Amino acid sequence: MQSFASTNHVGGHPAIRATLAAWLLISATVALAQEESKEDFLKAFPWKRGPAVGKIGAHAEVQVPKGYAFLRASDTQNLLESFGNPTSGRELGLVGPDDLSWFVVYEYDDCGYVKDDERDKLDADAMLKSIRAGNEAGNEERKKRGFPPLKIVGWEQPPRYDTATNNLVWAVRFESEGDEVVNYNTRRLGREGVMEVTLVVDPTKLSASIPAFENIMKGYQFVPGKQYAEFKPGDRIAEYGLAALVTGGAAAVAAKAGLFKVIGKFLAAAGKFIIIGLVAIGAVIKGLFSRKSSAG
Repeated sequence: MQSFASTNHVGGHPAIRATLAAWLLISATVALAQEESKEDFLKAFPWKRGPAVGKIGAHAEVQVPKGYAFLRASDTQNLLESFGNPTSGRELGLVGPDDLSWFVVYEYDDCGYVKDDERDKLDADAMLKSIRAGNEAGNEERKKRGFPPLKIVGWEQPPRYDTATNNLVWAVRFESEGDEVVNYNTRRLGREGVMEVTLVVDPTKLSASIPAFENIMKGYQFVPGKQYAEFKPGDRIAEYGLAALVTGGAAAVAAKAGLFKVIGKFLAAAGKFIIIGLVAIGAVIKGLFSRKSSAG
């Protein structure tokens, strides 16, 4: 079965070594735990069917079209935990088509206002080099633990920032033992933090799902008072910028590589619905790429 690890920038700094001790523990233990009909399983959750408005905590809301359904925070966490995936409590909502052939999870990072002054300076080559460096160290630990190596194939989509929507989007392709996984990531900047949007889908169906996903994103917005354009002097500023959302966040997205692959495939499959066990311990070390660190 596929296992996976996280990626990040690596160096001699003690903080980096300490963080590596945490995120190098990431492994995938994919086990068949239970089988039941997909339809019966999904019916057990209190879905809010579209057309409707889904409240994403106290931060944002999303328009749920007809043919789609929404879960609030606690139910989203229960669903993910049913997959065997440990939750952090930051999961605030989930939306997807009625058959849940793919879905989107919303998590909120209360990091403060992330300045987008790096928007014209995003160096995709440098960021990919940083991610690969972290992955090499991760593979050494994976080898010790008997797990297959994870290779960074490259950008499926280099980081791109949309000034109109304050969206940062990127996608990385991974490979392990001949199997490829694509992580498609969106970060929506707000006045007080960042909404982390994770698309979970069978990688072979990623391209076909993106238009529908983008349509869902068009119906997303921060509530009044929390929108990016409403920033006021004195608001808390995040200690990192756009590049760190990609390089520092790579630990989290790589940790979900197996989740993308396995959950996406069995959600799309007909017949039996498989519940998996997944152990994923990750750490996002955005602070190591903070403005304070770069300044010092």
